[in-house]
Amino acid sequence: MTEPSGSLGGERIVVVGDSPLVTELAKALEGAGGEVRPFIVRHADLAARPARPVAGLGEALREATLGIDITTGPAIEKRAVVRQIDEMLPDRAYLLAFALPVSATEIASWCRQPERVCGFGFIPPFGATKLVELAGATQTGDAAREVAERVFGALDRETARVGDGVGLVAARVLTSIINEAAYALMTGIASAQDIDAAVRLGVNYPHGPLEWADLIGIDLVFAIIKGMHDETGDDRYRPAPVLRQMVLAGHTGRMAGRGFFDYS
Repeated sequence: MTEPSGSLGGERIVVVGDSPLVTELAKALEGAGGEVRPFIVRHADLAARPARPVAGLGEALREATLGIDITTGPAIEKRAVVRQIDEMLPDRAYLLAFALPVSATEIASWCRQPERVCGFGFIPPFGATKLVELAGATQTGDAAREVAERVFGALDRETARVGDGVGLVAARVLTSIINEAAYALMTGIASAQDIDAAVRLGVNYPHGPLEWADLIGIDLVFAIIKGMHDETGDDRYRPAPVLRQMVLAGHTGRMAGRGFFDYS
C-alpha cells in the first residue's frame, strides 16, 4: 500500500453509494483537488441475488488510490457494494466506509484486506456537518486511520476517533431521540409539530427530532436504529413501527410534514 500523504492532489477517488450523499461527497472531494468518479447504485440492483455489478465500477477502481463506500441501506445491500469495491480496488489503495448502519468491524470482515478499511460517519447532509467521526475496525491498521483523517481534513472537517459500533456516537444519540419521537407520534401523545417544538424550545436543538429525520432521511434513520437493535438486542433501540412502515412504503421523508401518517 502507498503511505498516506497530506494532500488530495493526485488522488484518484471512487465514491459509491445509494443516495444523493454520493454527489455531495464527490463534489467536496473534487473541490479539494481529488480526481473523483461517483457511482450511485439502485436499491433494486443491490437487492438482486446475486447483486448486479455496478456498470463501469471495475474500470474506475483499477486506477484508484482510494475507494469510498457511502451506502446508507441495510447490511445486505451494503455488503454487496463493499465487496464489489474490495474485489476491484488495487492492493495499494485504501477503503473508507460509511459505518453508521453497520459497524466498521463487520464491514472490514467482508474484505480481503481488512487492515486497509476505516469506518467513518457524520449526520447528513454532508454540507451542514462540521464533524466526521472515524472508527477503526478491530482489524484496521494505523495507515488507514491516517488516510481517513487526511481526507476529511482536506475537506475542512474536524475529525474525531471514536469507538466502533453501529451509529458511532452522534448518530446513535440522535436516532435514539428520533425513534422515541416516532413512538410518541405513533401513539398519539402529541402532533409532529408539537413534538418538534417541545424539543427545539426545551433543549435548544436546531431542529425537532421529526424534522431532523426528514433532513437525514427516514430510510437511514431506520437502518441505524435497526442496526443498533440487531447489534445489542437492547429493546431501547427497537425501531418504532411507523419508521419501518414509512420505509416499506417508499416514504423516506416528510415525517415532520405528516405527508404520510397523520396522528392528530
